[in-house]
Amino acid sequence: MNQVRATLKRVANTGSRVLISGPAGSGKEVAARLLHSWSPRASNAFVIVNSARITSERFEQELFGEEQDGKLIRPGLLETADGGTLYLDEVADMPLSTQARILRVLTEQSFVRVGGNRQIGVDMRVVSSTSRDLQKEIEEKRFREDLFYRLNVVPVEIPSLADRRDDIPALATHFFARYAAEQGLPPPEVSEDALATLQAYDWPGNVRELRNVVERTVILSPRDKMQVIEPDMLPAEITEGGVKGGIGLSSLMGVPLREAREEFEREYLTIQIRRFSGNISKTASFIGMERSALHRKLKILGMTERKDED
Repeated sequence: MNQVRATLKRVANTGSRVLISGPAGSGKEVAARLLHSWSPRASNAFVIVNSARITSERFEQELFGEEQDGKLIRPGLLETADGGTLYLDEVADMPLSTQARILRVLTEQSFVRVGGNRQIGVDMRVVSSTSRDLQKEIEEKRFREDLFYRLNVVPVEIPSLADRRDDIPALATHFFARYAAEQGLPPPEVSEDALATLQAYDWPGNVRELRNVVERTVILSPRDKMQVIEPDMLPAEITEGGVKGGIGLSSLMGVPLREAREEFEREYLTIQIRRFSGNISKTASFIGMERSALHRKLKILGMTERKDED
């Protein structure tokens, strides 16, 4: 994420269009707001066009505004964003007819309101985002290729939370402090075991899911236990969801000790390797093994090798 922030800072002072891609809940809107806040347009509006929530019948009225008999009925989101930033959220959900009009706006820096005939000039920075593969959308004729190249001047990719587990401690600590403050509590300490539990979980909902889990934990935990966050305070799906199909006591009762030990080692190492994003060197250091010994152990247990980075 430091690389993402560095890219956003470099491009903030320019007027270049930015296309932010990444899975749902990964923080694309947060990135867009950061870009706006670091830009010369920060004192002006940051306007969101939620492409997935506006019906195709109302899209152009919402975007371009309406007028009748030369009189303005209601301004559109484009006018609201004049001087600021227009954020096209989930741009792949935009109707094809609207895509054509947006392309013209980007080309001419002006538009015509619905029901009008006057060109309205507009000065705005356009930032867009998508959780879909736009190249595939183009191939399947659902997204205009010429619009893609207009929007994709500076591409920024936000990785899933599972691909940046090193960020989880900082994010979790931030969210715990934020939601504790909302409850009138001092920021709690998050124990190493709790952080390890959070890092081992897959986070299919990405940062949004982590934020929700932390908020729920703060709300439901007794106030006298909020000084230190321990694993047993986290929701069951987090503490029990480290490994799909993980071992349980009942499944071990009918197997010899050697098999039970191997099953435990296999699951333990799976969780630790996942926690350190597949980095064998970091995993070996944490569990107290030589890297070469860990490689041998993984081979004996029949586990797939992961990336090995220093």
